[in-house]
Amino acid sequence: MSQPRYPLRINVGFLINQPIGISRDIHFDFPSLSLSPDFETNDFSGVVRINRMPQGLLFQGEFSANKEEQCGRCLTKFWQPLHAKFDELFAFSERTVSESGLILPDDANVNFEPLVRECLLLEVPINPVCKPECKGLCLECGADLNLAPCEHVAKGEEAGKQKLSSGIN
Repeated sequence: MSQPRYPLRINVGFLINQPIGISRDIHFDFPSLSLSPDFETNDFSGVVRINRMPQGLLFQGEFSANKEEQCGRCLTKFWQPLHAKFDELFAFSERTVSESGLILPDDANVNFEPLVRECLLLEVPINPVCKPECKGLCLECGADLNLAPCEHVAKGEEAGKQKLSSGIN
């Protein structure tokens, strides 16, 4: 199954002339989704609730996805779960525009890809870790300490035990 050209674009023209207070939920679910230019995800899902307001359309989105990352301790690749929410008002005209400066396009097609990409990017940790108990790499030889202890770590642990037993700090 190929990904649609604009998978996060919604035509909201059907809500423009509806009474104030009307809302609609739109669900998204993709096994993998590329948020251009360089943000690849898998297990992407989410929902956008669109509410008709006097000034425009209020979009409330909640999305989750997994992004492949490299552990900052052991350098293995893993899937980092991400979760993001947003609330954005797309105004009908420049008179009613909010702080975000978003105005509903003339063709009523709203593309959420840049907004979702930005929100999910903000959720990526600066130093991702594959699991909280990750032991990382040996500083001497670079061995992955999650797989097995190396001789350098064993020597360091033994020296630490000797210091404790002798009372030396």
